[in-house]
Amino acid sequence: MFQNDAFRALDRQESLRLLAKVPVGRVVYTRQALPAVLPINFSLDTDASVLLSTSPDSDLVRAIDGVVVAFEADEFDAATRSGWSVVVTGRATVVTDPAEHERLSQAGPTSWMPLRDPVFIRIESEMVTRRELRGTHGTQ
Repeated sequence: MFQNDAFRALDRQESLRLLAKVPVGRVVYTRQALPAVLPINFSLDTDASVLLSTSPDSDLVRAIDGVVVAFEADEFDAATRSGWSVVVTGRATVVTDPAEHERLSQAGPTSWMPLRDPVFIRIESEMVTRRELRGTHGTQ
């Protein structure tokens, strides 16, 4: 089997540290029985859950509340052919507890879209998969 020193798996802590550095990721879910991907800004909570903030009228709220979804964020540099990708898979739930909602209103993610009464969605980090590609010099 070919050994590639440019590729390596990242441990969970390093993955979460990298994930916290970027402002936008993609939530992967099912919409009308088809795969859907939505770019969205996010933050990480103290328990490593991914937090989203969206409109209460959003189709996303209805589509993912109570179901398992994936959330992916990455950072790549085409010039150096390097970067990383982290995928969090877990159950998404709408935050309904008033105290938790208030806490997230102060310290949680702020949507890049103006929202009147934001809804917070928590994606538990039940499974975290991650990889890093170290820069390589192509042979062309």
